[in-house]
Amino acid sequence: MKRVSTILLLGAVLAAGSAQAAVYSIDPVHSSVSFKVKHMVISHVTGNFTKFSGTFNYDASAPGKSSVEATIDAASIDTRMAKRDEDVRSPSFLDVVKYPQIVFKSTQVAQEGPDKLKVTGDLTLHGVTKSVILDVTMGGETKDPWGNTRAGFEATTSIKRQDFNLTYNKLLESGGLVVGEDVDITLEIEGVKAK
Repeated sequence: MKRVSTILLLGAVLAAGSAQAAVYSIDPVHSSVSFKVKHMVISHVTGNFTKFSGTFNYDASAPGKSSVEATIDAASIDTRMAKRDEDVRSPSFLDVVKYPQIVFKSTQVAQEGPDKLKVTGDLTLHGVTKSVILDVTMGGETKDPWGNTRAGFEATTSIKRQDFNLTYNKLLESGGLVVGEDVDITLEIEGVKAK
């Protein structure tokens, strides 16, 4: 009898622990993946990717157990200029025919303060995989009018183009690069909890 009680208690503890973790599907209609990069040293070009998907597993009681995985359609880049978008899709930059997807898979999540996380993960871009760190601010959780539970967050990071073999280096007469080396990335993500 004591053994049965122990098993039931263990099962209850495991069930309670698993109830804390929740899986969310990224809602692309209410999310965005954007970036900015220096243009001719003096300003920035901004853009976004319009097609992406993914899930995140968030455990508010144990953030370190959380995880995220997302895939971006590289050809969906939009910088509001068709000719420039064609150039960025070409082998000179993203080479989207050869490398159609940009993928991020988390490897570690650490609590950095109230509503703040650092998410370390593998970013695969242009056929190269590198570890990057996302600075994440949790936006909270709420119910929508249709009874779905939604959670949101903002994440930022910066990568260097050359780390991913994006080596276009046309120079200006002044000596600066036409396209900057650093790419700043911002993610505004809203997810819907699985029922």
